[in-house]
Amino acid sequence: MSAPTRTAPETARTVRQLPLVPQAVAIVIAIALWWLVTTVLVAPDSLVRDFAPQYVFPAIVDLFARGVLLPDTLASLWRLLVGLLIAATLGIPLGLLIGLNPLVERATMPIMQFLRMISPLSWAPIAVALFGIGHQPVFFLIAAAAIWPIVINTAAGVHGIDQGYLMVARSFGATRLELLTTVVLPAIRAQVQTGLRVGLGIAWVVLVPAEMLGVRSGLGYQILNARDQLAYDQVMAVIVVIGFLGFWLDWAARHLLRERRRPVSVEEADRPL
Repeated sequence: MSAPTRTAPETARTVRQLPLVPQAVAIVIAIALWWLVTTVLVAPDSLVRDFAPQYVFPAIVDLFARGVLLPDTLASLWRLLVGLLIAATLGIPLGLLIGLNPLVERATMPIMQFLRMISPLSWAPIAVALFGIGHQPVFFLIAAAAIWPIVINTAAGVHGIDQGYLMVARSFGATRLELLTTVVLPAIRAQVQTGLRVGLGIAWVVLVPAEMLGVRSGLGYQILNARDQLAYDQVMAVIVVIGFLGFWLDWAARHLLRERRRPVSVEEADRPL
């Protein structure tokens, strides 16, 4: 007697009931492959063995216990936040201007496409020449990396607004400021949130090499410091922490910036603009 086969809905229901099992299995497999490549498949005296998980995870604990990693992590998160705030402060108004004014869009599009195709790290020598050694060049590079997704998504959101909404608002005598605050900004919220999330991911990738420009704190600095000491287990430990933090930053952005819908009452639906 053959065993009953599971249907697709039953399989999907099982996955929903055990949401963390596939992720846990994938993580275990990834760590096992990591151990295999850095321990079993290399010579006993190979430098690659220093990157093995059995050395890296104790190094993470040691760095935190010695009070090294937490201050550097906080410094990196602070620089990331400042750079993102600069990018959002400049990018959202620029995206609104491009989306609302066809003349501005035609005039700026070639320049914008040219600039956004340049790697943000290419600006590093110029940033150091302009701002010197310290936090400012890091802020500049993070903002240069994060601004373009914000600008493009904001402008795309404006282009996607139903013109009927704008016509109705104008028929009720709405001013330009009222159009912006009551129609445009609520309508493009999802696109702006997407731009912020994409900008966050790009900024996190740029942050670590940007912190190798002479600052004395941060995760990028800690990688250089560990390398200079030939502590390759610590180098890999910081890399693992960077990946872990990047994952949770994206998770937090996805949940904090996601669209929160609530039921609309009959009174709200019938309310005029």
